[in-house]
Amino acid sequence: MPERTEIHHEIRLGEYESTRLDWEQLTPRDVDRLRALQAGGGLTLDADRSGWRLKADATVGVLVLDRVRLVVEPKFAIPGERLMSWLAYVLDAPAPVPAAARRWATGPEGYADLVAAALLEQCEKLVRDGLRRDYVRHESVEPVLRGRLDFAAQATRRYGQLDHLHVHTFDRETDIWDNRVLGTALQVALALTARSDLARELHGVTGAFPHAATPGAALRALDRMRYTRLNARYRPAHTWARLLLRGGGVTDLLTDHGTTAEGLLLPMPALWEAVVRRLATQAVGPCGGHTVPSSGDNGITVRGDLGNTSTFRPDILLSLPGDGPGRRTLLPVDAKYKRYDRHGVSAADIHQLLTYSAGCTSGDVPNAVIVHPRPGAPTRRVLRIDGPRRGLGTIHVLGIDTEAPPHEEAARLRTALS
Repeated sequence: MPERTEIHHEIRLGEYESTRLDWEQLTPRDVDRLRALQAGGGLTLDADRSGWRLKADATVGVLVLDRVRLVVEPKFAIPGERLMSWLAYVLDAPAPVPAAARRWATGPEGYADLVAAALLEQCEKLVRDGLRRDYVRHESVEPVLRGRLDFAAQATRRYGQLDHLHVHTFDRETDIWDNRVLGTALQVALALTARSDLARELHGVTGAFPHAATPGAALRALDRMRYTRLNARYRPAHTWARLLLRGGGVTDLLTDHGTTAEGLLLPMPALWEAVVRRLATQAVGPCGGHTVPSSGDNGITVRGDLGNTSTFRPDILLSLPGDGPGRRTLLPVDAKYKRYDRHGVSAADIHQLLTYSAGCTSGDVPNAVIVHPRPGAPTRRVLRIDGPRRGLGTIHVLGIDTEAPPHEEAARLRTALS
């Protein structure tokens, strides 16, 4: 189980930035872990004559190595002070408490401390309300009968003697998986945090929770978790715990590649796709729209080429009311984590969106939508692609203001899509 240890050196950089490291700053174990992250597309590690060159891709978070603590700060799309609100929006978790109450500000500690504080807040609330208890089965030898007598054990081990009884007892305890996963996540958070006051508070509440044998066991229990009226209040805490235990991977948001490095790294393109998916779903709901699968009957399939059949799948496919009664139209939406507020849409993306619109939409001039982050103010422009004989399609390029609260941008997106 990870413990809070002293970090010898801290390295800070932003998305898409790089830094140099001396040979002795990375141990062989560090190199193996960074290579595993590189295979997943989060970081790039290269060696040259003078040492190592480490480059962050579209990733933010904290990675704790043997001799260094790597902090990758959000520089491009979502400001640090807004990152937690957008992450909470994607996870459908309670919004963070006000900054004045818990000092939710992006400082030198970085994003991992904010997630740890979110978990701490939910765990403290559970402790105040009382941890859930459930019946836990135990096998024991008692001088008197408690619970149920184990007749087989009594006959084979005591040979009919009744001075000691082999019994199965059922006692209400807090040592259940609902609580174990939180105790394990709190320990992981304690190893990642750099703030001394936050570490002290985490240490104080960790003792109230039982722990799983390993973080992997806790994560598997979370994946099996089902919520009822008895444990529904645990869902927000489990949401933040899952984020910490996966090291950045969230069910239906990111993929857990089995990397063992201790850290909390969040691939921003995956976060942005999840943001756009929820924004679009909320935007078209009031007008009778909804998302539909982009595969199966709605998929675009390529057959007859060498190798396996390939498909084109937009990030989001919206079903909207059509012109006539009972008629509906499809609108492909693609989330692009790119600076399309500063430069034009690439030819590859135009080709991609034209394929989506031609395959999914109807009409003389098919439509498609690109949604990209635009810190500061929302933007909108329309690309019209024309051929020598007719129009090929229209692409609406929408910039979402990532400095604004998410619910405000959902309302603006509804207006743009209408």
